[in-house]
Amino acid sequence: MSVTLVLGATWGDEGKGKVVDFLSQNAHFVIRFNGGNNAGHTVVNKYGTFAMHLIPSGIFHKRAVSFITNGVVLDIEVLSEELKNLEKAGIKTKNRFFISPRCHIIMPYHKLLDKAYEEAKEDKKTGTTGRGIGPVFADKVSYNGIRLFDLLDKTVFVEKLQTQLKIKNKILQSFGIFPLSQKDIIPTYLKLLEKIKPFIIEPYPFIQKAIQNKKNILLEGAQGVMLDTDWGTYPFVTASTIVSGGINHQAGIPPQQLKTIIGVAKAYTTRVGSGPFPTELLNSEGEKLRVAGNEFGTTTGRPRRCGWFDAEVLRFVKEVNGLTSLAITKIDILDSFKTIKICTGYTYKGKKIRYFQTDANLLAKVTPLYKTLEGWQTDTKGITKYNDLPRLAKQFIKEIEKQVAIPVSYISTGQKTSEIITV
Repeated sequence: MSVTLVLGATWGDEGKGKVVDFLSQNAHFVIRFNGGNNAGHTVVNKYGTFAMHLIPSGIFHKRAVSFITNGVVLDIEVLSEELKNLEKAGIKTKNRFFISPRCHIIMPYHKLLDKAYEEAKEDKKTGTTGRGIGPVFADKVSYNGIRLFDLLDKTVFVEKLQTQLKIKNKILQSFGIFPLSQKDIIPTYLKLLEKIKPFIIEPYPFIQKAIQNKKNILLEGAQGVMLDTDWGTYPFVTASTIVSGGINHQAGIPPQQLKTIIGVAKAYTTRVGSGPFPTELLNSEGEKLRVAGNEFGTTTGRPRRCGWFDAEVLRFVKEVNGLTSLAITKIDILDSFKTIKICTGYTYKGKKIRYFQTDANLLAKVTPLYKTLEGWQTDTKGITKYNDLPRLAKQFIKEIEKQVAIPVSYISTGQKTSEIITV
């Protein structure tokens, strides 16, 4: 495996948690390196069903050591609850899970500001999760952030919080929100610190040693490339770097160490929140996908918008990230469709146009071009051997490989980690 990266190849919710859980069987280290608890990676295995928001999905494998590196922003209350749920399920985390003290912390004012900004936009909402992700990243790059390093030193934490409340309370009051009190925040966060303190150890030296010793390192990306701040459908994006190059500044891993980059995509496409979505189905087929695929957000519970597989998006994601293969999930959701479409490209005013030529406004106006395939109308759920797939399902996979010009290495045929085909 060496150093392997698993990335969401569309707008998130692709099934990365399951793929990471599956690949973690052969991993020595599994790393979450970006995003925050706006991620929701669902894992269904012998221990139960888990919605992983912060802790890497590889935590279920005894050999694997899990890291949260400096690129992740932490809601330490959510993290504490996640640790408690794992312990209840019999998953040992002691000496198997470590957090970088460089991680920035989501504070109460970040969540309040996130919601206030969204409400102020009225019908122009971005569609955030309301978890405080954008505001905490804004503080990070404007030198106003509070890190675990600061929380570990009470004097520093109190001083920094005092400064931030002077700034943030003025903003909150301008939105008509009651100002926050330092005396309410400090004891809460110091109490939460005690729950996670044993896990706060900088992962960097362990990762560097693992690279030197050629250990198997698995990087678990959050969200999807189409939500990347620079290359996604801005401003309808997330606040962190999603593309493969982000492993350098968000995990301290040199780019040349990356050997395998797997893009995860559903056999159809979904998106949560606002923003352009060229293949969106605003009809009974879209509703059929939503119901069959249980397309409701792991983090927010919001219904996901559904559409056909978008090969133009996947081609771009392959190019910008250097994908080496694809993992196609939820192929079983298409079992009952008589015909299935794959978007092969876009046109605008009668001329072909690539994704990278558009911004969010222009992308909302393109017309998708489709290739229609015959559906297999046979149950594929739980199949674990490629040769057992129906002939037309194989043709669907081959068409994806042809359109994106990249091999499919994994095919998911159900929700459980065991329901996967290695091609």
